[in-house]
Amino acid sequence: MIVLIGGEKGGTGKSTIACNLATWLSREGKDVLLLDADPQATAKRWVDRRNDLQGDRPKLAVAQATGDVFKPARDYATRYGEVVIDAGGRDSKELRTAMVAADVLLVPIRASQPDLETMDHVNELVALARGMNPDLKAYALISMAPSNPMINEVAEANAFLSDFAELRLAQTFIRDRKVFRDAMLEGKGVIEMNNSQARAEIQLLGQEIYGITE
Repeated sequence: MIVLIGGEKGGTGKSTIACNLATWLSREGKDVLLLDADPQATAKRWVDRRNDLQGDRPKLAVAQATGDVFKPARDYATRYGEVVIDAGGRDSKELRTAMVAADVLLVPIRASQPDLETMDHVNELVALARGMNPDLKAYALISMAPSNPMINEVAEANAFLSDFAELRLAQTFIRDRKVFRDAMLEGKGVIEMNNSQARAEIQLLGQEIYGITE
């Protein structure tokens, strides 16, 4: 299965989520490739850092692609059981072609008005992609959410996103926790860190996304 992490808004934790999903899959015994289609190459550098470190954590396969990534994504999907694509935070050729290749699109957004306002355009992109990839499943994912679950921004985001026909809201929220930043610096996933709340969020997200197509 090909899962694409992308969107139009930067700074929402797309690379962090891609790296953590790939780690979770690897820890679940899956044969996974992380495909970095973002020119910033955050995911590629994280994998390089991870694979250079000593320890018992499983190494990850990583590749890079730019421009039209449809063929590379589909090719890697024939060689790996799971492909996770980090396409970055802008409307790009990489994002659009990856949407045509993907089984699932995750669009991380903050629960804030500037981020939510980008979803109208993302909704249009998903509609276009479904013209060529009608089975694409697309989800908005509240990322870097306030650590206090009572803050109204999250509820407001939920209501706002209900207006977009092409997108569903993922049930799992990823909250703004320092451990995610620490793990990225250390070449780890949060499931390899000592924070049960962050581990649970990634486990729940993985179970939700990879249960969709079963």
